[in-house]
Amino acid sequence: MNIISNLIEAHIFRERNGKLEFLLLKRSPVQYYPNLWQMVSGKLKENETAYNAALREIKEETSLIPEKFWVAPTVNSFYSPDKDYICLLPVFAAKVKVDSEVKLSSEHTEYKWLSSEDAKNILAWDGQRRSVDVIVDYVLKRNSFLNFIEIKN
Repeated sequence: MNIISNLIEAHIFRERNGKLEFLLLKRSPVQYYPNLWQMVSGKLKENETAYNAALREIKEETSLIPEKFWVAPTVNSFYSPDKDYICLLPVFAAKVKVDSEVKLSSEHTEYKWLSSEDAKNILAWDGQRRSVDVIVDYVLKRNSFLNFIEIKN
């Protein structure tokens, strides 16, 4: 078994009336995990950094440009039984303007802006739900034990 890290997870959110709304995307029926609701995700290209892959995937999948972009202090993981590996995914948080216009790529068929609680109710994996909690804690509660590293894009 190998441990790999060639994927990213990027949670896009906006702030409205002192609360966060998360952008979730519904995967196309022809994609792996068809019709699954998720945040932006994607694969690194050769010699690409994880944070550049996240910014590229955000733009490709939503046409959004973050006004702030952070490395979240968490890493998600999953096991792939078909290829017998564990994948570690760095997690990123991207804040966009409240009036930003989403333009979906062919990878997704729908999008929704949801409260953190509603987003957690439709995200498939526990690590994704924990990432939402980490982002809410940092942005709204500014817990001193959290240390988001902002990346200037």
